[in-house]
Amino acid sequence: MLRSSPGGGRVAISPESAADALLAPLEQDILERRIAMATTRARLHSLSGDYLEARSLRSAKTSIEVVEGIDNIRAVIDDLARTCMTSLDALMPGRPTEEAVRAARPLDLRILKRGGKMRQLFQQTARNHPPTVQYVEALEREGAQMRITSVLPSRVLIYDRSCAVLPIDPAQTAVGVALIRDPAVLSFLQQLFEHYWDRASEFSEAERNSGPEPTGVERDVLLLMAAGKKDEAIAHQLGVSPRSVSRVVARLMDRLDADSRFQAGVRAALNGWLS
Repeated sequence: MLRSSPGGGRVAISPESAADALLAPLEQDILERRIAMATTRARLHSLSGDYLEARSLRSAKTSIEVVEGIDNIRAVIDDLARTCMTSLDALMPGRPTEEAVRAARPLDLRILKRGGKMRQLFQQTARNHPPTVQYVEALEREGAQMRITSVLPSRVLIYDRSCAVLPIDPAQTAVGVALIRDPAVLSFLQQLFEHYWDRASEFSEAERNSGPEPTGVERDVLLLMAAGKKDEAIAHQLGVSPRSVSRVVARLMDRLDADSRFQAGVRAALNGWLS
């Protein structure tokens, strides 16, 4: 409230003048900060176009996209199945779970009813799984082609020949999948599918030819026969007569429509009887 006088000493000043003198530097600092804030805000706003463009590119469908988590995987497969219009080619190793078969059935039937073509290739163990057999029969009635083989490399789903689904870890398919849209990789996967498809047997035909899976003594004889043992050695190991073994071998070869023990072993393996 006091200010130095030119003549020496101090003089009193009004509160308003004192406030102006004390607060002027603060007000100047605030003004400068506001100008700096406005400048920074304007610069950031100018980047909005670049940000939106980058976000658009990040959200676009890339050639290889990783999807993690079982719920996200199911959502992606459901979306691909609902938009599939022309074809679905699938390699299905192992034995599908009952839950997986139940979830896939309505989606696959919709693809067929839309006029899409479907080819699915299973391993022989699937034929001993009633839910899978019922699933195959239902799809075959709607025009799907189903085949069976002994060995498959990995689960592969190819939708409309434009997007493939591969597990990141074939041993744990629920961990994550890769969506493949790269033309070169898609072409390779399609050729891989055709390779196994051309060498497979019709699912229903294979079941009609093989008859019931052997059990008991028949299975024991089959396993030892596949191991290369002769009738006498099999009889000695099982504690039965060689003639009984010969009759069992004859029945198995007839059921498998095999002309030799080697051919019987191959067909038994294809049927999943040796697993």
